[in-house]
Amino acid sequence: MNTSESSARERLCEALREREEEIADQWVRLQLEQAVLGTDMSEHEVREEADLLISALATGLAGDTPVGRLVSSSNELRQAVIELSLRRARAGVSPTATSMAVLSLKEVLLAAVQHTTRDSAELFSAAIVINRLLDAAGVLSFETYVEGREEIIQRQSRQLLEISTPVVRLWRHVLAVPLIGTLDTTRTQVVMESLLQAIETNEAQVAIIDITGVPAVDTAVAQHLMHTVNAVRLMGADCVISGIRPPIAQTIAQLGIDLSTILTRATLADALAAAIQLTDQPSVDSAVSGHRPPRPVTA
Repeated sequence: MNTSESSARERLCEALREREEEIADQWVRLQLEQAVLGTDMSEHEVREEADLLISALATGLAGDTPVGRLVSSSNELRQAVIELSLRRARAGVSPTATSMAVLSLKEVLLAAVQHTTRDSAELFSAAIVINRLLDAAGVLSFETYVEGREEIIQRQSRQLLEISTPVVRLWRHVLAVPLIGTLDTTRTQVVMESLLQAIETNEAQVAIIDITGVPAVDTAVAQHLMHTVNAVRLMGADCVISGIRPPIAQTIAQLGIDLSTILTRATLADALAAAIQLTDQPSVDSAVSGHRPPRPVTA
């Protein structure tokens, strides 16, 4: 570390020690003036961020880590920047606005240093140190924001997939998954995980996969269905596919897809009737009359 950088760090540390509260207040006020906050963030939350980041800056600068590596090497400072970025990502602030909020601290810190010295050379050295330090913090905040936002989007997408593929308990030991829309690899995985978990939880013996809402069935969709059926069977349950409409039946036949090992029904009602027979339970009508239906002949 050269003499000018060392002197600049001392000046900056002195400013942070003597004017920590004032620096935090001015930084919060500057962010409010620049309107870089999300609608879900309060002034109190921003002040908490400011206190944590400025405290971490003071601690990091008091050490001997070079300024260029301070943001990446200081756990406290790095964590403060990451928490700020993730909080703003959740609040809907743009990544540019988040980085600009961090960079706006430059102005406040340089103004604070000016209260400790009027020497132009020292001010210039302090400006270099502040720029290098907060430029690194700005880059980290941008990267963290993008990664955090991507994680949020993926989690929300998965939640939407789970909502769009509910597992419904139709009868004792009988579950159903009504599928609507295109069935791709990602969605198949969600369906499979949800269905297998529900089979274990409900001690289900039969799972009905209803594809009435699936617009088309091609080789890929059929393959996804086969994977799901195999997984259900490994759990010790039977599987019934319902919703085989005439156009889909023709397409499956033309593609040469073999579904002969899977029990299929035209409607969900027919599939439920078959499931009740498979589980050897009384149907709705027989439950009223007190008679049990005969077990079906295995197709």
